[in-house]
Amino acid sequence: MPAKPSPLVFLDTNVLFSGLYSPNGPSGRILKHYITGKIRIVVSQLVLEEVVRTIKEKLPVALPAFRILLLNSPPVIVKDPTAAEIARWSKVIDVADAAILASAVTIKPDYLVTGDKHFFANKATVKKARLKIVTPAQFVKEFDV
Repeated sequence: MPAKPSPLVFLDTNVLFSGLYSPNGPSGRILKHYITGKIRIVVSQLVLEEVVRTIKEKLPVALPAFRILLLNSPPVIVKDPTAAEIARWSKVIDVADAAILASAVTIKPDYLVTGDKHFFANKATVKKARLKIVTPAQFVKEFDV
């Protein structure tokens, strides 16, 4: 029987940044699972740009570590969604988060992990997206079992 592939996990910007900022917290544990090959990570180009900008502004000392992570373990990178895709999802979620949701819906990961409350505020978002949207703590609790 072939081995089951590692889960594909779309990470939002806040999860990547939090993982670098607090390596022992839930987001840090997610990154450790990625580095050890237990999960596969997918992000959009927008997420990468946002996380680099956030690191430069808030935690510049972590930028070399992030670059090393990207070079040694590059994530799957999906193209950014079209304006039409963003417009579609901005009907069910804050427009600032619509691009993230649209990217995740395109790739259909096993999980979308985010700490952004907008993804959880409207239950219609989860239902319409047909994604398993969880917080970093929820993912770790489920995945570490």
